[in-house]
Amino acid sequence: MPVEIRELNIKMNVVPQQRESAESSPHESGHPRKEEIIAECVEQIMEILKMKNER
Repeated sequence: MPVEIRELNIKMNVVPQQRESAESSPHESGHPRKEEIIAECVEQIMEILKMKNER
C-alpha cells in the first residue's frame, strides 16, 4: 500500500554570516547572494511541481 504525504512542514533558522574580510565591495555583500538563493528556491519548487504532476 503506497504512503501519501499530504503536508510537509519545513522550519529553518537563518543567521547572518559574518564578513571574513573588509575587502569585499558593497555590491558583493547582500543582493547577488539573495538573488542566487531565490533562483535556487524557484528551481527546486519547479522540480517538485514537475514531479507532482508526473504522478
